[in-house]
Parts: sequence; structure tokens; C-alpha cells
Amino acid sequence: MKINYAAVIVAGVVYWILGAVWFGFLFGNQWMALEHITPEQARGMEMPWFPYVVSFVLDLLIAFIIAVVCAWRTANTASRGAALGILMWIGFAGPVMYTSYMYEMRPNALFAINGFYPLVGFCLMGAILGAWTKKA
Repeated sequence: MKINYAAVIVAGVVYWILGAVWFGFLFGNQWMALEHITPEQARGMEMPWFPYVVSFVLDLLIAFIIAVVCAWRTANTASRGAALGILMWIGFAGPVMYTSYMYEMRPNALFAINGFYPLVGFCLMGAILGAWTKKA
């Protein structure tokens, strides 16, 4: 099984940037309101760099796992990789997140913001990793 580590890094970076766009520009205000976070609280966070570093490392881990599954399933095109990413979200991330949201009685709008980010991200990472496979 050959893993393209450059593709893993690119996919992780793309997912990390998607998070910045998703939570910073597209849904930032709605997300903060639904989480009851004020801009002052966000600015006053201790070690504000820490979540960015940890999320980047975890994004690389997710990209690596998707790359491994792409290699196992011979998902060697962008569409097959994207489909695999969507399937992983449908089978794992989405149900686990939604179950927690139901029991915590959190708003569906918050699930949509928090939950669809990995759906889009897994799809993008799968597309990158499927299209950019290492030839055996």
C-alpha cells in the first residue's frame, strides 16, 4: 500500500483552511451566537494559537486515515475519493455528532454548522487523496 504523503499534507492544509473560512467567514457569527460566545470571550482566550496547532495536527491525522482507506478501497480518482469521504462522514462522523447533539439538546442549526464542516472537508480531502494517488 502506497501513501502519497505530499497529498496527505495538502489535504490536511485544505481542510484546515476550510475550517478558517467556514467558522471565520461563512458561519462565524451564527456559530458564536449558537455557542453563546461573545467576541470579547473569543479575543480573551488563553493561548489562542493552541487550538489552531492542535486542529492542524488532527486534520493531518484525518487526511492520513482517509488516504489509507482510499488505498485499501482503490479509490484512485477524485470522484471515488470524494465518495469515500462522504461515506465516512455518513457512517461515522455524522451519526456520532448528531447523537451527541440530540442528548445534549443542542440546536439543529449548530449541528448543521459544526457537522457539515467535516462533511465538506472529508469530501474535499477524499477528492484530493483519490486524485493524487501514488502509483504502485
